[in-house]
Parts: sequence; structure tokens; C-alpha cells
Amino acid sequence: MGALPKRKVSRHRRGNRRQHLALTAPTLVLCPRCGSQMRAHYACKTCGTYKGRQVIEMPKPE
Repeated sequence: MGALPKRKVSRHRRGNRRQHLALTAPTLVLCPRCGSQMRAHYACKTCGTYKGRQVIEMPKPE
């Protein structure tokens, strides 16, 4: 036989073990160029800039 638990693990002890598994929402900042919300340290999906440089070619609206 393999290792078996001696007794039931309480909800409190189980929850304490899983504390670090909680999900967190991504941090959003305002794009300095277009003002839309974007993830910090990522290129803006709206205007395609990162740190003041154009890094993604965006299609021009007609």
C-alpha cells in the first residue's frame, strides 16, 4: 500500500495550502498615445506603439 492520509484535511488547512493559486486580474494602464487601456509592458493593440515607438503595423482606417 502507498502512503495514505491519517485524517481528513480541514477546509481551512486545504484553503491555506491553495492560497497562492488565486487568479489576479491583469494590470491595465492608459496608452500615452491613444489613451486606450492596455496591459503594462505590452504593445498597445489599438495603435501598435510600445515605449513611444511604432512596433506593430496597424491598418489605416478608411
